[in-house]
Amino acid sequence: MERKRDLVNAQEPTEFRRKIKIVIVLFLIAVCVLIMRLGYLQIVKGAEFKKKSENNSVRFRQIKPLRGLIMDRNGFVLVDNRPSFDVLYVPTRNKGNELSVEKLKELYESKSLDFSYDQSTLEDAKLYLPIKLEKNVSMDKVAVVETNALNLPGIYIDVSPIRLYLDGEMLAPVIGYTGEISKEDIEKSNDKYAYGDVLGKHGLEKYFDAYIRGRRGAELIEVNVHGKEIKNLGRIDPSSGYNMVLTIDADLQKAAWEAIAGKAGSAVVLDTRSGEVLAMVSSPSFDPNLFNNGISNEQWAELQNNPFAPLSNKTISGQYPPGSTYKLIVAAAALEEGIITPDTKVLCKGSFTLGNRTYRCWNKKGHGYVDLHKAIVESCDVYFYTVGKMLGVDKIAEYAKRFGLGELAGIDLPNEKKGLVPTKDWKLKKKKEAWQIGETISISIGQGFNLITPLQLANAFGAFANGGTVWRPYLVKYIESTDGKIYKEFLPEKKGELKLSPKTIEILNSALWGVVNEPGGTGRAAGIPGIDVCGKTGTSQVLGLPADEKARRRKILGAFQKDHALFACFAPLKNPEIAVAVILENAGGGGAVAAPVARRILSAYFEGKKKDKKAQAVDQKQQPLEQKKKPVEQEQQLDDESD
Repeated sequence: MERKRDLVNAQEPTEFRRKIKIVIVLFLIAVCVLIMRLGYLQIVKGAEFKKKSENNSVRFRQIKPLRGLIMDRNGFVLVDNRPSFDVLYVPTRNKGNELSVEKLKELYESKSLDFSYDQSTLEDAKLYLPIKLEKNVSMDKVAVVETNALNLPGIYIDVSPIRLYLDGEMLAPVIGYTGEISKEDIEKSNDKYAYGDVLGKHGLEKYFDAYIRGRRGAELIEVNVHGKEIKNLGRIDPSSGYNMVLTIDADLQKAAWEAIAGKAGSAVVLDTRSGEVLAMVSSPSFDPNLFNNGISNEQWAELQNNPFAPLSNKTISGQYPPGSTYKLIVAAAALEEGIITPDTKVLCKGSFTLGNRTYRCWNKKGHGYVDLHKAIVESCDVYFYTVGKMLGVDKIAEYAKRFGLGELAGIDLPNEKKGLVPTKDWKLKKKKEAWQIGETISISIGQGFNLITPLQLANAFGAFANGGTVWRPYLVKYIESTDGKIYKEFLPEKKGELKLSPKTIEILNSALWGVVNEPGGTGRAAGIPGIDVCGKTGTSQVLGLPADEKARRRKILGAFQKDHALFACFAPLKNPEIAVAVILENAGGGGAVAAPVARRILSAYFEGKKKDKKAQAVDQKQQPLEQKKKPVEQEQQLDDESD
C-alpha cells in the first residue's frame, strides 16, 4: 500500500511539468504573434498610419450665434441675418496641405475669379487652427471649393450668419455695423472674446452689443485628410441675441431721408412728450453691408477721407453755430430777467455799432422799430444785439444750459458731442484771454463760440414746446427675447427743467407761430395748412466776412465756406407732439433751404397719423360691438427769406 502511494507521488511532478511546458509554449506563441503584428504595423504599415494620424484630426469649430433682430416701433424689420459662405484653411504637417492655397488660387484664376488673402496671416497660422481666407464669397467660389475638395486638403467652406441691413444708407449712422474682433480687443477683453467673434463696431450695434450679440456655441469634429467630417464628437448649441425694438418710425425715417435728398447735414424728429427719437438722418451716409465682406483698405480710406464725413452721425456729433435759432433762448432769458417786456422796441437801421465796429443785420435796409414779436418773426439781428448786450454772456449761458445746450443729451449712442456754451471763465481758461463785449454781440445771434448739435437743437425746442421738461432723448423702446417676452424696457427720463413762467412761454409761442404763419415770417416755407407749426429759422456763418459790402461781394466762397442753413420747430401749437431740427451744411439761408425740408417731414408725420386713424377705424368696425371700448377719433407757394 505504501509502495503504491509512493509511485503516485512520483508521477505527479512529471505531469505538472508537462502542463507547464504546454502553457509556456502557448505563451511564447502568443508573444511571437504579438511581436509579428506590432512589427507589421510599425514597419510595413507605419508610414501609412503615420500619414493618417497626422491628417485625421479633431477640429474645434466655433458656431456663431444669430444677432438679435432690430425693428422699428411698428415691428418692421430693419436689420436681419443671412448666411455667409466663408473659405477657411486649416494648416497641418502634410506637405500637400501647404500647397492647397496656391492650388485654390489657380482654380479661381481658371474661372476668372479674384483671390486675395493676407500672406502674413498664413505665416502666423497655427497647426490645426482654422484661419479665414475669404469672407462672404459668391456661390461660384463655393462651387470651386466643394467640387475640388479632394485636391484642396485643409480648405473647406464654413457657413455663418452675417448682418443684412435692409435700409442700407438710410439708417447706417444710427444702427451702425458689425465686424470681427481685432487682436487689440481680444487682448483687452481678458479672455471674454475669441478670434472670429463678431462685435458691434458703430451706432446701436456697438452700444447694445452685449444684448444683441448672443452667445457662441462650439463643436468638436473629426475630419480626414481632405477636411471632410468623419464624426461629430460633441456640440454646444449657440444662443441667439435679444431682439431690439426702436422708437424710430421707418416711414417717417424714409420721409426725412428723402427730404434731405443728398444734401450734407442732419434732420432729427423727437416726440416732445417723451423724448423718443422718431427719425434721425445724417447725410451723406454709407452702406453698412460693405463691412460684411471685410472692407478693403481702399474703401476704408475713401470713407475716412471723404470731406463730408459719411461715417459720422452728424445728428449727435456734428457741432454747428446755432445762428438765429438761438434767439429763442436769448428772448426767454431777457423776459425772465426783466431786461425787456414784450413791448420793448428797438430801432433797426440795418446795422449796430459798438465802438469802432459795425455789426450788420441780415436786412441791410433795416426793420425800423421792432418789438419782441416782430424781432423773432422777422429775425431782426439788431434787436438781439441790443438785448444780448444788456443780458451779458454769462446770463445767456445760464439759460442756454437750462435748455440742455453745452452738455451731452444722454442719448443711447456712442460718440455724442456736447457742443459749447461760452462764458467769461471758459474763455479765460481755454484761451487765456479776457472776454470782450463784442463777443457777446455775436453770441446773441448764435454766432461766435457757440456750438450745438442737431439733437440738442431739437431737444431744446421740444422742451419749450412741452412747457419746460427737458427729456433724455432715446432710440430703443425695449429689448425682447426671441419668443417675444420683454427683457428690458426703456421709459421716458426727465433730465431737467427750463423753469420759465407760463407768460414767457405764451409770448414766445405766439412769436414762433408768427415765424411760420404771419406775413414777413422767415419760416413761411415750413407752413402746412391746418397745422399750427411753430419754428425759428437760422443761418450760421462758417467764415467771417469783411464788413464792407463791396468787399463781401468780391469775396469768393468755397463749397465748405458757405453758410449753414438751420430750422427748428414743433407742432402743433396746442398740445405739441413732435419737434424737428434740420441743419444743412453750407446750403444757404435757413428759411429758403432748411424750412422746406422740415415741412416735408412734418407733412409725412401728420399724414401718417391720418392713415393710422383710418386703419384704426376700419379695425374697430370689424370688431363686435361689445368689444369697442374707445370711440373713433375724429401746399402753398411761399416766399423765401434770407434767414
